[in-house]
Amino acid sequence: MSPVHADSHIIHMDLATPRVPDLKRAAAAVRELLIAIGEDPDREGLEDTPKRVAKSLVEQTAGLREDAGVHLRRTFAAEYEGAVLVRDIRIESLCEHHLLPFMGTASVAYVPGDGRVVGLSKLARTCDVFARRPQVQERLTREIADAIDEHLHPKALAVRIQAEHLCMCVRGARKQGASTITTVIRGEFRSNPDLYPEVMGMLRG
Repeated sequence: MSPVHADSHIIHMDLATPRVPDLKRAAAAVRELLIAIGEDPDREGLEDTPKRVAKSLVEQTAGLREDAGVHLRRTFAAEYEGAVLVRDIRIESLCEHHLLPFMGTASVAYVPGDGRVVGLSKLARTCDVFARRPQVQERLTREIADAIDEHLHPKALAVRIQAEHLCMCVRGARKQGASTITTVIRGEFRSNPDLYPEVMGMLRG
C-alpha cells in the first residue's frame, strides 16, 4: 500500500489494482481548481467544464486500466529471421509533472527470438496502453520495451519516441517546436556494432 496525502487525510491506494474512475469526484476537483485560480465555475461558459474535463482525463488515462499483455500474448509462427519494424506510430500522452499533453511518434523494431511474431497492430496498441497514462517520456519508452521483451523474447529490440511537450511550449521555457527523443536499444541491436547504426537509421527513417 502507498499512502497518498490529500490535505490532512491519508488515502490508501493499492496501485497494483486498477481503480474504477470516479467521474463525480474528478468533476468536483476540477470545479474547486477553477475557483482556486479565480474563476467562476457557475458562469455560462464554465458550467459544464468540470464534467468535460473529468471525462477527458479518464479517456486520456485509460491505459491505467489496461494490460499490454492482452495484445502481446497472442503470437503466430513465421519463418522470418530479419527485423520487424513499425514506424511512426502516433502517440498522445499526459505529462505527469504538469498534466499537459505531449504527442509525437513511436517506432518499434525487433528480431523474433523463437520464430514467432505478433500482429503489427498489436505493437501500436501496446504503445497506446502505456501512453494513455500519466507519464514521462523516458519511462514510456522503457515500459514499451519491457512489455515487448517480456512477451516476445526478441533477439534484438529497439524503441524510439520523438515527441513535443506542451509543458515546454505553453509555459516555462515556451520553446515551440522543440522535440524530445528517447531510445531503448537491447539485445543484438546493442551488442553488434554493425547493427546499431542500421537500426537507428531504420527508426529515424
